Amino acid sequence: MRFLHTMIRVGDLDRSLNFFCGLLGLKEVRRTQNEKGRYTLVYLAAPDDAAGAKEKDAPLVELTYNWDEQEYAGGRNFGHLAFAVENIYETCARLQAAGVTINRPPRDGHMAFVRTPDMISIELLQKGAPLPPIEPWASAPNIGNW
Repeated sequence: MRFLHTMIRVGDLDRSLNFFCGLLGLKEVRRTQNEKGRYTLVYLAAPDDAAGAKEKDAPLVELTYNWDEQEYAGGRNFGHLAFAVENIYETCARLQAAGVTINRPPRDGHMAFVRTPDMISIELLQKGAPLPPIEPWASAPNIGNW
């Protein structure tokens, strides 16, 4: 397993980039805008983590800017921790057998979400290419939220 990123939601992307990049010194390594979903994702790396290494291998901070939402209440600004796993189906089956609810099943062979006992969301991403969809995961419904 490899740690990938921590996601936080931000209400003002420019203000947040000024803080993280301008003041803390993180470096923007990737940006994605989704017109249909009305959000922007900006991935940041600490200079020492990105220096001399492939930026995709550095642990990242993901800033998620939802275009239509400016304020978050009740801790919704903290999003999730993300980890790449060797086999998402085996990981989810092991967690489920231990009593963990799979909130967003890995229907696509690529991504799943679970929650810690303290309700922190954990994103699990298949390392490398997505696995072919298989049952029971392919038709499993979402449970709760993540």
